[in-house]
This record gives sequence, C-alpha cells and structure tokens, in this order.
Amino acid sequence: MDAINPSVELTETERIDRLRLIRSDNVGPRTFRSLVDHFGSARAALERLPDLARRGGAARSGRICSADEAKAELAASRKFGIAWLAPGEDGYPRGSRRSTTPRRCSRYAATRQP
Repeated sequence: MDAINPSVELTETERIDRLRLIRSDNVGPRTFRSLVDHFGSARAALERLPDLARRGGAARSGRICSADEAKAELAASRKFGIAWLAPGEDGYPRGSRRSTTPRRCSRYAATRQP
C-alpha cells in the first residue's frame, strides 16, 4: 500500500479466522475491526468471544462460525473464480483501503479472478 500502511499477506488460516469472526453472531464491521485491533488477530478475538459475551451480560455465548463453515464458503467461492481479499491485501479496492469508516475497513472484497 504505502510506507505507513504496508501490504498485508494473510495465510489461509488467518483468512479462515477472519471469515469466522465476521460471520459470528453479534460481530458486525465495527466490532470486527475493534476486536482485531484490540486482540491483535482474528484467532485471538475468536477465543475471547464467549468470555466477552458473558462479561457483557449475555445469558449464553452467541454462535461462533466454525472453521468448517468458513472453509466451505471459501471453497464454494473459489469454484466460481472468486478470491476473498481482506483490507490491506494486494488487490483490495483502493478506495476501500484508505477509507476510515469501519464498514469499509472490515469488509472482505470478493473479486473475480481472470
């Protein structure tokens, strides 16, 4: 991206964890970005979700998207030539990269592969 915001290169595990987090109950774009920023990774945020729900007064933890569900979603997308990109990755839409609105900063972009 630039000297201040270097390009991100996600591993497949990180991509799955990010998809799991955004697909989990009560995690919208703002919460997603806050959790990743606070805990340092989607995996760490996923591990803390049940505790955060309890501390927030929830009677039970919300549904957390499973790794199998996320893998299936990624595989289905790839069958159609769609690559899932996270903010900061090469190929992520330029305008969305620079946006400071949580919605744009936490949404995955799907792009058709040639």
